Amino acid sequence: MLSLLPGSPRPNHFPHPPRARFPPPECRWFLPPLHQRRGRWRESALVRCQGCPGRQPHLDCVIYTGDHDASPDSLLHRAQDRFGIKLLFPPEVVFLHRRKRIEDTNYPRFTRIGQSFGSVFLSWEALSQFTPNFYFDTSGYAFTYPIARLFRCKVICYTHYPTISLDMLSRVRQRSSMYNNKASIAQSAWLSRCKLLYYNLFSWIYGLLGSFTHLSMVNSSWTNSHVKKQWKISDRIKRVYPSCDTSGLQVLPLESSSTNPIFISVAQFRPEKAQVVQLEAFALACRMLDRDMKRPKLQFVGSCRNNSDEDRLESLKKKAMQLNIAGDVEFYKNIAYRDLIGLLGGVVAGFYSMIDEHFGISVVEYIAAGAIPIGPKMDIVLEEDGQPTGFLAETVEEYANAIIGVICLPEDERLKMVAAARKPAGRFSEQRSYDNLKAAIWPIMQHQSR
Repeated sequence: MLSLLPGSPRPNHFPHPPRARFPPPECRWFLPPLHQRRGRWRESALVRCQGCPGRQPHLDCVIYTGDHDASPDSLLHRAQDRFGIKLLFPPEVVFLHRRKRIEDTNYPRFTRIGQSFGSVFLSWEALSQFTPNFYFDTSGYAFTYPIARLFRCKVICYTHYPTISLDMLSRVRQRSSMYNNKASIAQSAWLSRCKLLYYNLFSWIYGLLGSFTHLSMVNSSWTNSHVKKQWKISDRIKRVYPSCDTSGLQVLPLESSSTNPIFISVAQFRPEKAQVVQLEAFALACRMLDRDMKRPKLQFVGSCRNNSDEDRLESLKKKAMQLNIAGDVEFYKNIAYRDLIGLLGGVVAGFYSMIDEHFGISVVEYIAAGAIPIGPKMDIVLEEDGQPTGFLAETVEEYANAIIGVICLPEDERLKMVAAARKPAGRFSEQRSYDNLKAAIWPIMQHQSR
């Protein structure tokens, strides 16, 4: 990536902050605070961003992290072992000490806005230690964008999921109980009105501060729609699908090698995932099976960021026992990418776990591996040459019916479906994503270098 060269014009929106250390003439860029157990899409963003300075090989990558045991080599090896991503070079590391300000455990109430304001303090610490020419946010901390502008950075962001979406507002307005709206609030008209006021105010602030970015890249049609409506900067928003190295998955045979059908759900163990719904749907499907039908298995694969995620994983295990399906469900935590490939090679279908709709790397891996995707509505599970490529599901009943549909699908029909689904996997290749990312950010880099 390009940087501000000596004598280049700098943005003059704000006065120069004190004690900020600007990079040397060898211009630099950075990715914001990275947790070693973040999701795979952030890791894929990292490898794509490392590739973009190809036209300017003197550019450096700097990562801010609160993991004090992290090192350039450990991040390089982690990307390779856990995600199958080979970084072009080890990133430089700047250690932060205020990461607790963005931990959700510090904000039992008003969690999202608490984390957002906490990110302001964290970004000030980061930018005071090292001020890059280009502030590249992949963590969704829109409240930090004015701070980066204050430090005279060009702000580029890759938004995977809005901090607060219009769907969340609709859920509170309709008094629906879900991960962002507790039942005690949904059942109270007065509390719902108060929360709706709070959400509307938060959404307005989020939209205002998000508009400080010079370029916003989004990962899906769903995110693109929400960010355009909230940030109101349509001319500065580009859709760039995350990269997914499917080369090792597309060589897997489409023929099923398992005697019993295996379903898989690949996602972090987080509150906004539909893993409880999937468990309940799997239990319902097992009850719906005829006696002569093969009994399926379900595998949950994901990572845990903190103690809250660990507790959530334990609650899923207890839920499986309550539903009398513990013997049919397996849990895999923080496994290496090569082990994930091994699991994907034996499954017939995969669940997409986000409750609110957006792009999922796991779905690309499903279709590349020859597994039928179940769940999403946009971008991936579309008809290919008139051939269905998966099942759409949102409720427990819809998931259960999809499970039964996959089990009852004749082998020749299943092979047609997975073959059709595998065709568009190339749209999400690393090369395609790299080209799209470069096309999106290069105009800003070129303009900055003049």
